[in-house]
Amino acid sequence: MSSDNDYEYELDPEPKPGDASESLIVVDDLSVVFQKQTILQDINVSILRGQTIAVIGESGCGKTVFMKTLVGLIQPTQGSISFDGRRFDEMSMTELTRTRKRFGFVFQNAALFDSMSIFENVAFPLRQNEVVAESEVRDRVMQHLMEVGLPSEVARKYPAELSGGMRKRVGLARALILEPELVVYDEPTTGLDPIMSDVINELILETRRRYPVTSIVVTHDMHTARKVSDRVLMFYPRRRLSPHESQVLFDGSPSDLEHADDRRVRQFVRGEAGERLKEMSLQSEG
Repeated sequence: MSSDNDYEYELDPEPKPGDASESLIVVDDLSVVFQKQTILQDINVSILRGQTIAVIGESGCGKTVFMKTLVGLIQPTQGSISFDGRRFDEMSMTELTRTRKRFGFVFQNAALFDSMSIFENVAFPLRQNEVVAESEVRDRVMQHLMEVGLPSEVARKYPAELSGGMRKRVGLARALILEPELVVYDEPTTGLDPIMSDVINELILETRRRYPVTSIVVTHDMHTARKVSDRVLMFYPRRRLSPHESQVLFDGSPSDLEHADDRRVRQFVRGEAGERLKEMSLQSEG
């Protein structure tokens, strides 16, 4: 079995841009409140087809809630989410279920089924959502394992037999098996060493080249945010903002992060405690 460190992948130096001629997702005045705690407030964002968006921000800023709301897993308290011109809240349950088949999810810890082989894990969405011959299932599973750089013998193994990096790649293969229009990555490089993290980054770029996908990458990893995205959104915790401040502190290209006007953005990008350390000290004294 090949190890993570033996993994090699040839890539073009720059990703090809997707078709960004229209918005795939429109977020209109979105607010999400849990038990009187406001997580997201008055968010307005449009995501174009073919874009790769990195969503960054410190813990508790609402990144994961934003991601789940975008794909209809959390209902907005206020406002709306539209996908491909249709609002989620105007869809029937049948329509919503059909729409979700157009999404691919790469979970933080891969979320593989321990009792299933790698082949069965990758085949699972295909068997649940499409009626295809078993020969086609095999061909598509093996194709997607190959595309994420995994040897064919991995298909017979079980998740516990694989390294963390290999499990992440299996998760990516499973997310792509239905050839989704939107792929959502939840902390795709968490828990990986720097080399394996960059392998995952390269696979995200390769996925964008190979398929006409729109991608949303929720991450704390600034290397990932800079490398894979063509647009970055930075969220800030609502409770630490003044009433009229936008919760999206930054919306722009990765190259502009270091020179953002807002010092809170620059501090986050550089990993500097800055004012946050003072705030924590005041909270502990209180």
